[in-house]
Formats: sequence, structure tokens, C-alpha cells
Amino acid sequence: MTEPLHLCLLGDATSPHIQRWAREMRARGWRVSLVTARPAPIEGVDQHVLRPVRRSVQWLLRAGAARRAIAALAPDIVHAHYTTSYGYLGARAGRHPLVMTAWGSDLLVTPHTSPWMRWLTGWTLRRADMITGDSQSLVDAAQGYRPIAPVHCIHWGVELARFKPVPWRDKPGFEIVSLRSWEANYNIPTIIDAVGELHAQQPALPVHLHLLGGGSMEEALRAQVAARGLQDLVSFHGRQDDAGMARVLARCKVSVSVPTQDATSVSVLESMACGLAVVATHLQANAQWLEPRWLMPAQDTHALAQTLAALAQDDTAAEAAGQRNATLMHREGDRRLQMDRMDALYRELLPAHRAAAHRISSKISP
Repeated sequence: MTEPLHLCLLGDATSPHIQRWAREMRARGWRVSLVTARPAPIEGVDQHVLRPVRRSVQWLLRAGAARRAIAALAPDIVHAHYTTSYGYLGARAGRHPLVMTAWGSDLLVTPHTSPWMRWLTGWTLRRADMITGDSQSLVDAAQGYRPIAPVHCIHWGVELARFKPVPWRDKPGFEIVSLRSWEANYNIPTIIDAVGELHAQQPALPVHLHLLGGGSMEEALRAQVAARGLQDLVSFHGRQDDAGMARVLARCKVSVSVPTQDATSVSVLESMACGLAVVATHLQANAQWLEPRWLMPAQDTHALAQTLAALAQDDTAAEAAGQRNATLMHREGDRRLQMDRMDALYRELLPAHRAAAHRISSKISP
């Protein structure tokens, strides 16, 4: 019996995206292992755990351990997720073929914090044999570093069997959800303030905000809600699994995602698949999926409040926007199709890499 091809992922085991990726590739016949600094159980995946990383500079100190772990695993393909952390570890490991996936801020934010980080990001990308990003903005950003490798747009996709619409008439009141992390980039305070403004304008409106995601700003966000007297209108759910997210999405009519910088957000796609109207920041990644009238500047509380008010006042328009989103996801957002494409790219990469390695060895042989 032929041994399955071996895929070694580098990424956070705690991330739902990594967990899904591992499951999807195991379902396609790959043996999957994971080198991670943040372990969590993933069925059928052998994990090699690095020392914890609490500060960004510590990624530089994990290169040796990551290299040894990858050498011991001897995988057919190494795939590092998040360029400026695990991507760097993959580049330092020297094992090929090496695939890198950019997630968003690793190319759109972090490299611009200093000339050193921009240089290091370019150095890392130029050691990849293939690069993927989940939006055209990430593809463009990666190509700006002039990598040798091809760059492909592969988005995370949605599990359509789980994230699907429920009848609009079954949704109570005017409930809003944010699935984004409680970190500065995602502008959760703007969403809270906009809901407060909406409530002040329409006190009889049965509005409720559900905050999922969790993060370091929880204490500040709870204090903001209390200071505005919105305790009865805001629920803090924190991090939820797919089933938990689907339950909350089923109640809601509108999903809000207003980060300052972002690539294609899985939470936006999942909200669309569930048939919600989606209001988002005017970013290239969002413009690929949403109509211009639902896009707005980041940190614009009044614009967000006005858009929410318009949706609350015109339930037919809100339902139509949700139906349009669900139809689009059914046509283009299926995770299975995206993972099938990635599986094919992996398999195309292997013979191409082996042929290139053979040519090099032939040239240096006596």
C-alpha cells in the first residue's frame, strides 16, 4: 500500500483556520503534521510543539527548533501560514517545496512598521516555492516583493452545510453580529458606539448586538458598554466554535465587519452564506464580495449608524441583501472547491520541484 503524501503545516493549532485546513487535507488523503507554538488538539494530526511565543521577536529564536522538527518529519511539502511568523520559520528551515499563505496583516500592516520588517518580509517570501493569499489585495501585496514563486488567490471558503440561511421571518427583532476579534484593528468600539447612536435615534427598535471573537480588549469593551448604558443591548459571547457561531448568526439580520486593514474575512463569507446583510469597511477584499452601498470608511461611527438605521427601517432591502449574499456564496464560496484547488496545486508542485531538483543535481554531479 502506497504511503500517503505528507503535508507539514506551520501555524497556530488554536486557530480554527488551521484546524479546518488540516481536516480538509486529511480528507483528501494527506498525512498532516503540524509545527506550532500554540498547540490544541486536532484529530489525526501529529503536533511538534515549539516553546511559546509571547513577543514578536521570539519568532527569531524558534527557527532552530522548527528546522529540527521539520527535518525529523521529512514531509513532502511544508506549508507555513502567516508570513511574518511561521513563514519566517519555514524560510529558515530550508525544506522544499515550501508554500506560504499570507493572512492579511502579515503583509498589509506588519511590514510597514519598520524598514527591517519590510526587508525581512521580502526575504521570507522569496524563499517560497508557492504563495497564496485570500484576496486580490494580498496577491498584489505579495507580488510587490517580487517573489520567485507564483502567487495564487485561494480563499478560506465556507462550510455551506453548516453556514446556511434560516427563514428571515424566524429572526427576532433587529439583531446585529460582529464575529471579529476584540483587537484594535477590528474597531469593535466603533460598532458599539454606532449601536448606541442607533438606539438613541430609535429607542423603540428591538436592537441587540452580539459580539463574538474574544480578545485583549474585552475589559475596555465591557467598560464602554457600561458607560453608554448598553448592557441590555450587547451580549459578549467570546470565541465560539462553528456550531456556536451558526446559532448566533441564525438570530441576526446584519453582520458588521469594519477593520482598518483586512484581507478576505472568513467571518464575512460565513455571514453572507447565512443570508445576512453585511456592512463592512471599504477595502479591496470586501469590494470583491459586497455592493458599494454596504461599504464605508473605518472608524466612522455615524456612517455605520446611518447604514444600520437604513437596514432597520427597510426590512425588505435587508432581506434582499442577505439573499443576494447567500446566492453568491452558494456559487463561489464553497470551501470544498477552494480546498480541492489547493490540493491540486500541492500535487502539481511536487513533480515540478522534483524535476528542478534533479536538474540542479545533474549540473553539480562530476
